[in-house]
Amino acid sequence: MFRYRSRTLVLEIVMILVTLAMLSPFWLLIMTSFKPGEDVLQTPAFQPPKHPTLDNFKSLLESSNGASSTILKGLENSLIITAGSVIGLIAFGSITAYALVRTKSRWTNRSYFLFLIAIILPTQLGVLPLYVEARNLGLVGSRIGMIVVYTGVLLPLAVFLYAGFFKTLDPEYEEAARIDGASKFQTFLRVVFPLMGPATGTVAILAGLIVWNDFFTSLIFLNGSDVQTLPVVMYNYVGSLVSQWNLVFAIVLLSMLPILAFYIVAQRRFIQGFSGGLKG
Repeated sequence: MFRYRSRTLVLEIVMILVTLAMLSPFWLLIMTSFKPGEDVLQTPAFQPPKHPTLDNFKSLLESSNGASSTILKGLENSLIITAGSVIGLIAFGSITAYALVRTKSRWTNRSYFLFLIAIILPTQLGVLPLYVEARNLGLVGSRIGMIVVYTGVLLPLAVFLYAGFFKTLDPEYEEAARIDGASKFQTFLRVVFPLMGPATGTVAILAGLIVWNDFFTSLIFLNGSDVQTLPVVMYNYVGSLVSQWNLVFAIVLLSMLPILAFYIVAQRRFIQGFSGGLKG
């Protein structure tokens, strides 16, 4: 029987303090984003704004110097590239992992270990040959090119996550479907894949976070193009703001909202994915 003791009280207090310490940067981000320029310099950093305002966000989206169109365009590019990459990883990662797990041969085992090695190796080691080949194929400076690059780079991670779930799935589901006359592809599409909701949520959130926040790859492959992602646009834009922290924090908060909303929607599947559950 559980008893509430003094040790439990101490642990709760410690956890509350740790939580507050971890949330303090987000509090600072939100409070500063809604402060006028003069309040940022005259009030303590963690103090709520005396006169909350949306002018910081309006100035970002209604700037007369063309910065607004750049920010909105960067947001649009990030959304398209992230969504396309996640869809590609779910499609190719699930099929590849299913084939590797369900096909028992020396070739599939070796291929699976190659995917594991690809996860360990730093992506930066292959940037130069990847860039040269992408340029030869006309994929540099385009959304399609970035989707192809991200799908290829993150495919080992997707295969690893899906393979772990396929190994826990009872083959009886597939055998029953084949007895009913379903082909292998129909079995995968209609029986196996729907059961992989937790794995799909895990892949979608992890890959989405990586692609959305990636700066290095976007800077290399989209430099000088008109389809730059939001992190690159933020880097160029923040450099011109000098010490206008209210505008800097506002654009950071603006960049967080889409991926935060996506996580809130998919967090249930994400938690199930880490716990290894198959129930919807």
